[in-house]
Amino acid sequence: MTKYDDASWHYSGDFPAELDKKNGATHTGMFINWCVTNNFHSEELMEDHQNECESLKRREITGADFVIDALDGKFSEYDLIEMGNAFAKDYYVDETDFSDKFSSFATDYINIFDSIAEENDYEYETFYHIEDTYENYDVMKQIIDHRFQEWKEYKNLN
Repeated sequence: MTKYDDASWHYSGDFPAELDKKNGATHTGMFINWCVTNNFHSEELMEDHQNECESLKRREITGADFVIDALDGKFSEYDLIEMGNAFAKDYYVDETDFSDKFSSFATDYINIFDSIAEENDYEYETFYHIEDTYENYDVMKQIIDHRFQEWKEYKNLN
């Protein structure tokens, strides 16, 4: 089984003490939000967490809320269908052939939010200080949409 991410990997260690543990799942939440919204979630995920999935799609909860509350902080291959897993294994996971050629999710996440912060004469103290908002999700969604199109071309799926 491939475990893509676990919030506990982030909030243990040198995680900023002033932040809520949920901040360790903000980035993962944005990716899984995109997956659920695009119906790349597994049947098991929908069966086990239908109400939460529907709340996520209606934007009543954020992706980080979903990861922490529904998935106990963990994101794995069990959460996605075959296409979603194929994309996650190439894009969400660092240091893949795809990410070497294009980019990885983490690199895109850091670069876009650092760029936005810089435009506003601001600097994020850490990766974990990026706010868990739908405004930020909408920015990241555009990047993921773009990478997904590149990935489909890369895999000759068009």
